Amino acid sequence: MKFKGKTVLITGASRGIGRSCALEFARQGASNIVIGYNKSEEQALELEAMLREAGVNALALKADVRSASEVKLMFRKAQAAFGPVHILVNNAGISGFALFTDITEEMWDEMMDTNIKGMYLTCKEALPDMISEKDGAIVNISSIWGQVGASCEVHYSASKAAVIGLTKALAKELGPSNVRVNCVAPGVIQTDMLAVVDPEIQEELKEETPLMKLGNPIDIAKSVCFLCSDEANFITGQVLGVNGGFVI
Repeated sequence: MKFKGKTVLITGASRGIGRSCALEFARQGASNIVIGYNKSEEQALELEAMLREAGVNALALKADVRSASEVKLMFRKAQAAFGPVHILVNNAGISGFALFTDITEEMWDEMMDTNIKGMYLTCKEALPDMISEKDGAIVNISSIWGQVGASCEVHYSASKAAVIGLTKALAKELGPSNVRVNCVAPGVIQTDMLAVVDPEIQEELKEETPLMKLGNPIDIAKSVCFLCSDEANFITGQVLGVNGGFVI
């Protein structure tokens, strides 16, 4: 079992990619899984119960990743229950569609605070134990639009590009402490974020993808687990595109 004895904390874990990550880590033997969530309490508690029934020590903890105090409290509760966090998956995020000229300062701040400040805050809390133990893995979820940009999603694209910059710089800084930091950049994935997109546009996106299909959350989850495993112990600072060839 790849992750036996490991404690995994996943933000935005109640639905979509985060939920799939929790289930995949459990399948691959993780001993303790912290389900970070903000608004989707019912789904988070349902996942917690499911994992516990499967024999995993699971704990759903609420925290708005934009809040330093809430993130700190989430980590304190996780550490009290399971000890140090060995693996951090920064998945919590929001999206938005708007012409650049229509993006308000409030919209910009909410996007940046959720998608990039949240990762800064969680890493700050996770790293003292990882550095002390000289062992740890962090995977940040970006997006293909962080790599190439998307029209009418400037604030989203900018926030996800920042995730890539954070990943690369932090990987260099933490390498001597044997803490690996990598990034997964999903393509068009069938999640709640995609559900609000017009079906015709979804079909166009599928046709633009060389593999001629959309991705599933499990495709991302398997990639995240790989990057956190010993199989990837010489991989750090990398951006793994899981996009069906949409960006090559």
